[in-house]
Amino acid sequence: MTHPDYDQMRRAMVDSQLRPNTISEPRLLTVLSEVPRERFVPEAARVAAYIDRPVPLGGGRWLNAPLATARLISEARPTATDRVLVIGSATGYAAAVLAPLVASVTALEEDAALTPVATDGVTFVSGPLAAGWAAGGPYDLIVIDGAVEAVPAAVSEQLVDGGRLATGLVERGVTRLAIGRRAGNGFGLVTVADAEAVILPGFAAPPTFTF
Repeated sequence: MTHPDYDQMRRAMVDSQLRPNTISEPRLLTVLSEVPRERFVPEAARVAAYIDRPVPLGGGRWLNAPLATARLISEARPTATDRVLVIGSATGYAAAVLAPLVASVTALEEDAALTPVATDGVTFVSGPLAAGWAAGGPYDLIVIDGAVEAVPAAVSEQLVDGGRLATGLVERGVTRLAIGRRAGNGFGLVTVADAEAVILPGFAAPPTFTF
């Protein structure tokens, strides 16, 4: 029986999917070429771990496509001193990519059926995604690993002053990459690019009133 060559598949992911699509930061590319993405998906889906589309994890949840994760982290501009919260961490792939790039990672997931893969530098916690994890904050960087309709104030308030937040944002049925920064008591998001991202549950936009 021939076993998949995951190392070769990982190199092909970096060379054919990421480098041609504006992912150029050397440290990030090195980590993406080393983290075994196949370990973060169900065994039956491992042969699809490196293709350019989301991978089903079960229970209606998906692992973002490699490019979506890479662009999210690239635009977040992680630094070696950052304390990071990953929201919607699922099995922990994005957290594992971030761990070598930053000081510490807290990975938050609410679905108990998604078993995280133990990773040095990552602390896994369980709770409602939309509440964030204030006990570990404040954070220099928050990464929401998926697309949401809105970022709750409870989450953005867990940033330090000047802290950044990276997320996918659902706008009129289209997902876009968005970057936000906290300034004093204010927080704003700016969309930077169209990007396919899996939609996370529990982040519906608050209702608006019309007259």
